[in-house]
Amino acid sequence: MDGIEELRAKYLAEAGAASGADALEGVRLAALGKKGEISLKMRELGKMTSEERQIAGPALNGLKSEIDAALKARKLALDDAALDERLKAEWLDITLPGRPRPQGGIHPVSQVTEECSAIFADMGFRVAEGPQIETDWYNFDALNLAPEHPARQEHDTFFMRRAPGDDRPPHVLRTHTSPVQIRAMQDQGAPIRVIAPGRVYRMDMDLTHTPMFHQIEGMAIDRDISMANLKWVLEEFFSAYFGTQVRTRFRASHFPFTEPSAEVDIQCSWVDGQLRVGEGDGWMEVLGSGMMHPKVLAAGGIDPDQWQGFAFGMGIDRMAMLKYGIPDLRAFFESDLRWLRHYGFGALSAPTVHAG
Repeated sequence: MDGIEELRAKYLAEAGAASGADALEGVRLAALGKKGEISLKMRELGKMTSEERQIAGPALNGLKSEIDAALKARKLALDDAALDERLKAEWLDITLPGRPRPQGGIHPVSQVTEECSAIFADMGFRVAEGPQIETDWYNFDALNLAPEHPARQEHDTFFMRRAPGDDRPPHVLRTHTSPVQIRAMQDQGAPIRVIAPGRVYRMDMDLTHTPMFHQIEGMAIDRDISMANLKWVLEEFFSAYFGTQVRTRFRASHFPFTEPSAEVDIQCSWVDGQLRVGEGDGWMEVLGSGMMHPKVLAAGGIDPDQWQGFAFGMGIDRMAMLKYGIPDLRAFFESDLRWLRHYGFGALSAPTVHAG
């Protein structure tokens, strides 16, 4: 077919001379577009004899591929040249310091939860978790709370709604983390040592109470566990937590899930309006505890004739207030950034000890 060499020379030259994307697109359309010269030549193949097509066809396809490759190569060269020009024009001083970004902090509740968990872990306790929406049985019955107990009334507990006609006891927002202990006993049996930190909910709101707060409860079950073991564990915990030797005092009390039961006080004093833990002749109540009631052990699937254990529970929020001098419990949940910056902890900061 005549003219193939002339077309090759023409469009290779124009592709190589194109100075921009628009010019290059013009060369492509003139050569390979629907009405381009090479496309028109391809249409002429249908008018040729089979012998002529066997010669002209490969020649035109080779020309088409060659021109297309030349156009792509030129486009790549133009893009590289444009990038080089842009890099020459742009300038960045990499020695300048980066833009400061605000960093969040660790909430005191999270910090104290980690501190308490680490201390109890050193004494062989593992962390157990459970649901925050609990059944009536786990939250009350398994813990030996009688039907007339005040905690089972609407003025003290958040009850979940049941559908009309559903007479089953309603689920509740757990009022303590004690149900986690029942679940742990059912799952693991005895002997066992666990703590159960987490959110709990009660209908209360003042300087020292909120509708949602945090507790950490613990239990240890073995064949020869006694109140002496409980006292040692608590004194070791408080001494490690406050960073000073802390004595405890047990006072007889009553809880449905323990028998005997005891309120636990820690030694303290007040100096110039500041609380000093571990010194002086004053006492402050911090938690409830006792030996686990046989009915509670049985509810957890443990034979009370073979095993016994102790349990205790304290407020994480209150422990944070005592250690870090936070005056109002409600501030924990108000999301005041000034408060969070003051009382929060850096991600890499080590826990501080009680400074008095």
